[in-house]
Amino acid sequence: MKCGGNMTMKLSRMYGMDIFTDAGKFLGNAQDFIVDVEEGIVARILLEPLPANKEQAKNVLREKSVLYKNVKSVEDVIVVKKVS
Repeated sequence: MKCGGNMTMKLSRMYGMDIFTDAGKFLGNAQDFIVDVEEGIVARILLEPLPANKEQAKNVLREKSVLYKNVKSVEDVIVVKKVS
């Protein structure tokens, strides 16, 4: 799976990984992923499973997810750009 940019890896390896900002703040763990099937890329990493309820899902996407384009590296942890 293409992860955007030049990063390619299996999503199964990323499940449960710790996610930190590049400033060192712990955000949570990778719980699920939103994949753009047409583009074949990961669009978002979710810090919580996506609920079935529409309003709760909107809240998770807004408050408990990271745009994959903000990922700087994936090794032992996922490091993302700090976005204000």
